[in-house]
Amino acid sequence: MSTPNVPCGLHLNSIDDLTGYPVFPEGTKSLLSKFNTREIWEKYKDKRDAYNVPYKLCIFSGVKNLDSGIGVYAGSHDSYKVFSDLMDQIIAYYHKHKPEDKHVSDMDASKLRCPPLMSDEAAMIVSTRIRVGRNLEGYPLAPGVTKEQRHEIMEKVVRACSTFVGDLKGTFYALEGMDEKTKNQLIADHFLFKEGDRFLEACGCNRDWPSGRGIFHNADKTFLVWVNEEDQLRIISMQKGADILAVFERLSRAANHIESVAKFSHDEHLGYITSCPTNLGTALRASVHIKLPKLAKRKDEFQAIADKYYVQIRGIHGEHSGSVGGVYDISNKRRLGRSEVQLVQDMYNGIKAMITREKEL
Repeated sequence: MSTPNVPCGLHLNSIDDLTGYPVFPEGTKSLLSKFNTREIWEKYKDKRDAYNVPYKLCIFSGVKNLDSGIGVYAGSHDSYKVFSDLMDQIIAYYHKHKPEDKHVSDMDASKLRCPPLMSDEAAMIVSTRIRVGRNLEGYPLAPGVTKEQRHEIMEKVVRACSTFVGDLKGTFYALEGMDEKTKNQLIADHFLFKEGDRFLEACGCNRDWPSGRGIFHNADKTFLVWVNEEDQLRIISMQKGADILAVFERLSRAANHIESVAKFSHDEHLGYITSCPTNLGTALRASVHIKLPKLAKRKDEFQAIADKYYVQIRGIHGEHSGSVGGVYDISNKRRLGRSEVQLVQDMYNGIKAMITREKEL
């Protein structure tokens, strides 16, 4: 017998309140509202993945937060298999990546084709930043991980980071019990991450905050690892200026080293496994802050170049923010079905085209 309807929204406090089929109000745009049919709900409503994470928890963020874009967080690698009737549709819609498609990862920086920019072009770029998200094999993802598992993950990452040498060598800072001086310095450096937002709160990612979480950075402050934020690792390489190859090379070297010590969760269909389906594949975001005041005045032309090279335009404070002083954040749009090298290449090709047009104007 099918379950009754339950209206979605903020009045739902936990998955215990989800006693029937979630009904979204008209105008809801999330992919969960699009694909979570009554048939799929009836099939999965009482199911759990291999790590005991319930289907209801995987969809609860989108059921509670009606302004979600996706509305789904996987509780483990197994969630993508056990709840495949929903997950496959979301992945195919968002990434154009079908169930039979394969993903090939490639972090070999020597394959990147990005000749140094001319001095007047490089002067347009304020800073470069490339990051990847990673999770360890053999553990559930953030919605399903226990406090003890979170500490095990942190210990493994700290152990891996302690073996860095040369320019990657640095220090790990646990968030729990952090002294004010360290905290203030990490805030000043824009390194400190905060407790997750209401979307992450709803799927259980914020439990036990700040226990089992921390930050590693190198002495030069050009390399950073966040431990147990949305994903178990967020590996970040950044520096002032336009040397994209140097930033990607550092990131590749660091990620490959960590993976040699602590194996990442990965498969040939989905690539690197992440909690949010949008990050699957590479979980890579390569971006520059770049000054394009003339091109920015021609919004349609600006967007056309972005679309041609698979990049997205954001304000300098992220999505939906505005530009400051004609500076924009330009980053790769694709994640899954293309390698890390190809996605950094997307970003380089896109900004090169934008710079060329800015100079013409």
